[in-house]
Amino acid sequence: MKTLVDLKLQSIVKFGIYAILLAGIYYSAYTRLIGHDWAMEDYSYCYLIPLVVLYLIWEKKNEFAAERSVPSWFGLLFLVPAMLLFWFGELAGEFYSIYLSSWFAVVGILWMHIGWRKLKVIAFALFMVLTMFPLPNFLNVKLTFGLKLISSQLGVKMLHLYGMSAYREGNIIDLGFTQLQVVDACSGLRYLFPLLIMGILLAHFYRAALWKRLLLVLSTIPVAIVTNGLRIALTGILYQYWGAAVAEEFFHGFSGWLIFIFTLGVLLAEIWILRKIFPGPSESFFTRPDSVRQRGNDAAATSDGERWTSFFRPPQFIVALVLLVITLGIYQAVDVRGKIPASRPFSQFPLVVGAWEGTRQFMEQVFITELDLSDYTMIDYKSGNGRHVDFYVAYYESQRKAESIHSPETCLPGSGWIFRQAGQVKVPIAGQSGSITVNRAIMEKNGAQQIAYFWFPARGRILTNAWELKIYTFWDALTRQRTDGALVRVITAVYPDENIERAEARLQEFTRQIVPVLGGFISK
Repeated sequence: MKTLVDLKLQSIVKFGIYAILLAGIYYSAYTRLIGHDWAMEDYSYCYLIPLVVLYLIWEKKNEFAAERSVPSWFGLLFLVPAMLLFWFGELAGEFYSIYLSSWFAVVGILWMHIGWRKLKVIAFALFMVLTMFPLPNFLNVKLTFGLKLISSQLGVKMLHLYGMSAYREGNIIDLGFTQLQVVDACSGLRYLFPLLIMGILLAHFYRAALWKRLLLVLSTIPVAIVTNGLRIALTGILYQYWGAAVAEEFFHGFSGWLIFIFTLGVLLAEIWILRKIFPGPSESFFTRPDSVRQRGNDAAATSDGERWTSFFRPPQFIVALVLLVITLGIYQAVDVRGKIPASRPFSQFPLVVGAWEGTRQFMEQVFITELDLSDYTMIDYKSGNGRHVDFYVAYYESQRKAESIHSPETCLPGSGWIFRQAGQVKVPIAGQSGSITVNRAIMEKNGAQQIAYFWFPARGRILTNAWELKIYTFWDALTRQRTDGALVRVITAVYPDENIERAEARLQEFTRQIVPVLGGFISK
């Protein structure tokens, strides 16, 4: 009995050591996760995920206790990648990598201490932990935009079936008497993820053939999209009777909850239909067979003579401890990202470039704080014929978590602009034999069109991909102790008396002239 008490006490102390080390490594990331990411409406459901995970573990408590712990070195297959992911996320400024790192670290430590057979008992609960990590921002934006487009199309078709006249232009639905804009909140993303998680949980408790459970999970995606289209259509129908109130405040939120409850009913009905049409042997719902098997007690493997001399056993504990201590020590003591200021302050950026004359613009402090800029410039250049090009540079002396370059692909759609076309284009440089490759986007908002070029000058490179930027940031932090970089964006409007080709020729000419000037401000 005394041996059992000693083992439990040792386990508590080891758990405390791990908790302190992991908290030291991941504290800043989880502060952002809980205080920022979960506070966004699309991911507010994440506050409930820890409770779900605790319940799933509690549900397995008897089976977990009955399975004997067998320490295993296979846990290193998770713990080592966890540390690599942590450093990639830390140096490249990518939070999602750090979130994944924390999950890999916990699973790896558990695997090293309790072994695969015992870990498998709570494997589903550990898998559910992954659902509390928001997607990387660029994926979130792409998914939101795609869902808005699909929801708009379905909403218009449903309005046509109802007999109403409706015309869709992008994500704007023209009803004749008013226009409805399908914004991010109406994309369906904040319903898709919770419904997908709910489908996974229902499939977990649905004791049936694998194909039925997979069908249940996959069906949540089209059901969520269709019901969100129905929500948009109902908004258009009720708008003609109740006015703008149905698209705002209480009614807007209430319709979302109504769709959520309706979809839950659809999934439960799907389970009922599957059980009726395709009945299976021993099929049940929310009833789990008793799979608890009595195994030898862990204490039996420890002799009565062993006390605290066994504290550092198994050897996997020492290895995990060393990895975490080294990671935490380097993280707290060493800063491999030196601050590299711009070659010249951007306040000195010339207002006359070739035939272009500019007017300096200024950003509100709230946006400067949000973007964590080291320096910036915003200049509205005008050519001799009166046509404008907006020039913007955001410079970062050092990139860190939450202090890194924000791609226009994530910022512009959030302000209502729709990317109609995207790709890359080469631009020849004035006074040089070569050219640079930049991102190109044609955008539209309320019938107006713009053409935008943007790229990322980073330590002598011209990059166009956000992930490529993060990889080079990680590598340069390790090899050159610097992570400085910039975003350059130029935009021109497509004026009513011209076509896209003519507007783009203007943007090409401006970019050709501005790049050599820009080189005198950004460090190589």
